[in-house]
Amino acid sequence: MKRGFYTIMSAQFFSSLADNALFVCAVQLLRTEGAPEWQQAALVPMFALFYVALAPYVGAFADSRPKGDVMLVSNSIKVVGCLMMLFGSHPLAAYAIVGLGAAAYSPAKYGILTELLPPSQLVKANGWIEGLTIASIILGVLLGGQLVGPAVASHLLAIDIPGFETGIDTAPEAAIALLITVYALAAWFNTRIPLTGVPMRPMRADPSRSLGANLIALLPDFWTCNTRLWRDRLGQISLATTTLFWGVSGNLRYIVLAWAAAALGYSVTQASSLVGVVAIGTAVGAVVASVRMKLDQATRVIPLGIGMGLLVIVLNFIDNVWVAAPFLILLGGLGGFLVVPMNALLQHRGHNLMGAGRSIAVQNFNEQACILGLGALYAFSTGMGLSAFGAITGFGLIVAGFMWLIQRWHRNNLIHHRADVERLLEHARHDHSH
Repeated sequence: MKRGFYTIMSAQFFSSLADNALFVCAVQLLRTEGAPEWQQAALVPMFALFYVALAPYVGAFADSRPKGDVMLVSNSIKVVGCLMMLFGSHPLAAYAIVGLGAAAYSPAKYGILTELLPPSQLVKANGWIEGLTIASIILGVLLGGQLVGPAVASHLLAIDIPGFETGIDTAPEAAIALLITVYALAAWFNTRIPLTGVPMRPMRADPSRSLGANLIALLPDFWTCNTRLWRDRLGQISLATTTLFWGVSGNLRYIVLAWAAAALGYSVTQASSLVGVVAIGTAVGAVVASVRMKLDQATRVIPLGIGMGLLVIVLNFIDNVWVAAPFLILLGGLGGFLVVPMNALLQHRGHNLMGAGRSIAVQNFNEQACILGLGALYAFSTGMGLSAFGAITGFGLIVAGFMWLIQRWHRNNLIHHRADVERLLEHARHDHSH
């Protein structure tokens, strides 16, 4: 791997570490303020809100300037969200601003991989960056859990700046203040990301028109990109799979917290370790997939998604942490092995069809729309009295059922459009070997 790849990984690690720690801190902040359960569940869709709303623009923004600069701006927006959370804004609104920063960050983070590396290294690069992202999730949720726990929080709250009243008097507020420094470290790494030499694509496609008119013109362009990927015989299968996977995984993070409280009587600090356990399995699965799988073999992992959905339901029958931990590792491992080759295939098709930034923005739009839809459904159901056990059953059935439909869809493509599918697979096989 080129040296710049490791700088990108370092920036991604610290930014993602802070994102995941902040999620746990935001849950605890709402609980400390006595917010209803549905507001805690609503954190997940609020984070996804700007991913969906700004999808037509963030990809074009990422393609219009050096990716390192885009990532630096994005981390700065996340810091603004943290400051809003500390100084009076509603946690849901402030967390949505952090989501805005993440939405702008993602196309640059993944798009730079296709600019920096040859197609033959894409699966390997995805495996490592996903593995590192998962590692940051593990450490992030553990860090967040510990920061809001009494042992660490008491030391953070004891820190006093002479002559300056911060107004920070609760454990989650102290934790959020500390996380701002982690975002600052990620921003420093952003400044070290090398230029790839890939030509920029300006957002203002027509210099004679105003920026507003050009932004409106991006909407049909984004819709065209979205349609093109959904019509591609391999793009549609990989996009459907990753959309479903991340839609459920994004909400499962909170559901595991709720399940641990209901089944095991765990606090946020204790339950955060179980979210980390799922991520350990995902990291292992991601790394194994990066070593074992090739780009043209990605569609072979679809049956794992059906098994993963059915396994989620088994969680309802577990009430012992010593059984839960290895089970959650297995669940995460299947997910990691499933998503890495599919993600790489999707990036490959997207890069060939429309360019890296726009492709990742389309992917994010679909995945985050799924997170937003399922999260809103879960928050609404929680408000209406749905238990964590009911949510787990519902999510498991959704995964298994839709993965079965995706499998049928791919088989139908092989029957009715075999020549088209085989041509695309040959293209992926050729690029992987070079």
